[in-house]
Amino acid sequence: MKTDSPLPAPGAPLQHYISSAPFDLQSVESMTPEQSKVFQASQLRLMWWKFCKHRLALVSGMFLAVLYFGILICEFLAPYNLHTRNMDYIYSPPQRVHLFHDGQFVGPFVYGRQMKLDMDTLKRNYIENKDDVQRLRFFCKGDSYRFWGLIEGDRHFVCPAENGQLFLAGTDRLGRDVLSRIIYGARISLTIGLVGISFSFLLGIVIGGLAGYHGGIFDLIVQRIIEVLQSIPSIPLWLALAAIMPITWSPILIYFGITVILGLLDWTGLARAVRSKLLALREEDYVLAAQLMGARSSRIIGRHLIPGFMSHLIATATISIPGMILGETALSFLGLGLRAPITSWGILLTEARSVSVIAFYPWLLLPMLPVILVIMAFNFLGDGLRDAADPYK
Repeated sequence: MKTDSPLPAPGAPLQHYISSAPFDLQSVESMTPEQSKVFQASQLRLMWWKFCKHRLALVSGMFLAVLYFGILICEFLAPYNLHTRNMDYIYSPPQRVHLFHDGQFVGPFVYGRQMKLDMDTLKRNYIENKDDVQRLRFFCKGDSYRFWGLIEGDRHFVCPAENGQLFLAGTDRLGRDVLSRIIYGARISLTIGLVGISFSFLLGIVIGGLAGYHGGIFDLIVQRIIEVLQSIPSIPLWLALAAIMPITWSPILIYFGITVILGLLDWTGLARAVRSKLLALREEDYVLAAQLMGARSSRIIGRHLIPGFMSHLIATATISIPGMILGETALSFLGLGLRAPITSWGILLTEARSVSVIAFYPWLLLPMLPVILVIMAFNFLGDGLRDAADPYK
């Protein structure tokens, strides 16, 4: 094997070469701008970056943000008032929005309709009148309403033409616009999940935290109660608890009653998750230091232990909210949940109980579509938050 320089003779001293260039301490740990950006980022920023990589979770979060913003202004977004009846258009099918008429651009419009009764089946058939072009109006005056029950208003995002109709999702048996009722129903169906999970979180963190931190006989009793509650089938338990609510209660009391019921049934899983975490964390040195300094149990749990896995709790909440929305929908559909005049997606689905109604008027099942989309969005969001909870993986 040939080399560029001869090997030193045996026993000859080795030659040492020392660089005369100045030594730069920073060059040892020099990083590229991209590496420096990641190295100096906070944990929240790292979690946000990892969450943004989960495209489906990001889109789901934006979708839910739009929905929850919409429930704040549902009176403005709905084309009609919640209780407006169009008696001449009972069971009217959804209308299509067109842009061109006879080859010319007209803008968003619908065709007028004429109703004919089928004497054999007694079904109302609506025929479009191609000569009756009804242009939609935007940011217009329409049905009057009370914004959040406080402020009088009549402005809507979209309205039908003067003396026209606009039923993008059809009408029900009383001639009420289904789309407007879906928009109004979102306020109840979406908020009941948030209020219910808040109640469930309070119970789960307090009971699970005390059971995991103190252990002993209290932990044993809590675990047996959780096992009993989880062994009972959910739907019969929902029915039993909903049936004990007095029929004379106002709609607001029934709303909070259903919320409390859903919260009472959903805290068990969260309590077990909190207990298992605290059983591991209570042996850490910083917990012992807090105890030696005289900190109370509530302060140690609330200020030192719970924040250590708060990201996991948030991910758990986003997965639990869909269960509460489905619970309210199921109870209302069975007639044991919310009742009129409160409007929710579950109450709207009661219009489609009969098979004959579904066969003749399938658009009455449209309230099921936002339920499916919201459940999927919360599940995707929960997956993204769970992955982002540990950004160092």
